[in-house]
Amino acid sequence: VQLVESGGGMVQPGGSLRLSCAASGFTFSTYDMTWVRQAPGKGPEWVSTSKTAGGSTFYADSVKGRFTISRDNAQNTLYLQMNGLKPEDTALYYCARGRTRYDYWGQGTQVTVSS
Repeated sequence: VQLVESGGGMVQPGGSLRLSCAASGFTFSTYDMTWVRQAPGKGPEWVSTSKTAGGSTFYADSVKGRFTISRDNAQNTLYLQMNGLKPEDTALYYCARGRTRYDYWGQGTQVTVSS
């Protein structure tokens, strides 16, 4: 199993980024997938989950209305479109396999929101 995130970077407040997570080594379409972030000096924070069943999506209150999770099962890729970025969104963003318990994580991609 391999999860490889990309798309992070530095952006000004109010800006946008689109993160990608390329998955391999398992049947991506059959797993719920999640984005988790960790800010400096803080613990991991759940951001969003994409469920396989019914295509349901879930968001933390802190990102609801600004972030959109999506997936392309044909390309084995998970996405996180982030709009209206705030300095408090600065963190290392990970994709993880699972909904509430995660058995595999990527290496993370850094998102920095600063003027």
